[in-house]
Amino acid sequence: MTATDRTRAADWLDRLWARGRRLLGTERAIMGGAMTWVSERHLVAAISNGGGFGVIACGSMNPAQLDAEIAATQALTAKPFGVNLITLHPELMELIDACTQRRVSHIVLAGALPSALAVARVKQSGAKLLCFAPALAIAKKLIRMGADAIIIEGMEAGGHIGPVSTSVLAQEILPHVTEVPVFVAGGIGHGAAIASYLEMGASGVQLGTRFVCAHESIAHPRFKQAFIRAAARDAVPSVQLDPRFPVIPVRALANEGTRAFMEKQRDVLERFTKGTLSQKDAQLEIERFWVGALRRAVIDGDIEGGSLMAGQSVGMVTREQSTQEILDELVAQAIDALLSRAAFGREHDTKGERGATLRSRAEA
Repeated sequence: MTATDRTRAADWLDRLWARGRRLLGTERAIMGGAMTWVSERHLVAAISNGGGFGVIACGSMNPAQLDAEIAATQALTAKPFGVNLITLHPELMELIDACTQRRVSHIVLAGALPSALAVARVKQSGAKLLCFAPALAIAKKLIRMGADAIIIEGMEAGGHIGPVSTSVLAQEILPHVTEVPVFVAGGIGHGAAIASYLEMGASGVQLGTRFVCAHESIAHPRFKQAFIRAAARDAVPSVQLDPRFPVIPVRALANEGTRAFMEKQRDVLERFTKGTLSQKDAQLEIERFWVGALRRAVIDGDIEGGSLMAGQSVGMVTREQSTQEILDELVAQAIDALLSRAAFGREHDTKGERGATLRSRAEA
């Protein structure tokens, strides 16, 4: 491949994700996934400064804490970044107001279908609104409500997950959602996957796990080493033992904490069956088990009893790198993938039709 071929492939990549870049205001349509305790000012600013789009994970912050985090991030970067807000947060409206006062350009609403009131509050602020859609019908509904972009995230992702894989969601949604840009997330750790989803019609991607071991990430060294040692099969969803006590699946690296969670469920079920625990109290005990567990792992380095939330792409995290290096590597891999497909078209299509099509796309 010549330097000219590589330049053409890079131009092709720029065109494939041009719509996403315009929406985000970035050089690269790569969003950082909002990971509680990890996606804070340092990593968010580093992703944005590297040409991507960092996203603050608000999590359980109160409005004053979020205001301080936004201000601190703005002190580290002049580039665009967003804030991820959980729709079930009891102070959601006040959190939106905090974003408005700090002139945050993009707000991501996650966790559940947002209310019309929350959507209106974001739209009134002038910020771009991005929402998660686990199905085509919900994506269409969110667009009608006013979403400026959709994020589809498959079950390969870390943290709270749905039941459908990224590849299936992409096939279900990308051909049918053209009104707004769509970003694909869940299990993406290599630039070849980025190129594939862009060619399917995505406007960009979102990655979380891949950035955990960035130098700029404040995650504890033991937390990072757990990621570096892990394989894809080590990131497993939590198990629900009894349908009477629903557990939203969380994908994380298996450790003593995940095994203790199973024992907690068994203990609660036994006491409920014996009549010594009400159903409401039993559900609360199960839900509260992981309270603080993620912080213990990410910040304190408790990799045995804490929660090691990770996506299946963790197997592609092999060392600590700077955020800039990660972004550059992903882009280079995407360009290589586009180059390989163009070369295959030229060399193996005896009629020359496929190769000509690929070349015309790259040279247009």
